[in-house]
Amino acid sequence: QAQLIESGGGLVQAGGSLRLSCAASGRTFDTYRMGWFRQAPGKEREFVAAISWSGDRTYYADSVKGRFTISRDNARNTVYLQMNSLNPEDTAVYYCAVGGTYFSPIPLEYSNWGQGTQVTVSS
Repeated sequence: QAQLIESGGGLVQAGGSLRLSCAASGRTFDTYRMGWFRQAPGKEREFVAAISWSGDRTYYADSVKGRFTISRDNARNTVYLQMNSLNPEDTAVYYCAVGGTYFSPIPLEYSNWGQGTQVTVSS
């Protein structure tokens, strides 16, 4: 069964950095767009970033643009999210998922969700 496993979350002070990883197992996703989303307590799941299958196109939510970088290593079947200049508003569970044919920021357009990794930013 294909699945995605996120890792790299943790507790960090405001202004700090974390790098999240999303490793795929059971199948390869190197021909699919991949996306990162996050969900804070009491809030809806929101789009963070997405990347094309080749890695040559990336998309970001306005709230993270210039601070977060999405990348992928298809040889390792892994997608990354480098997060810099973190602030308390970035606190959430971060999920990766497999995208569709075209870019979309809508969670319903994604599948094979991982279990998520908690990111907590203290002030």
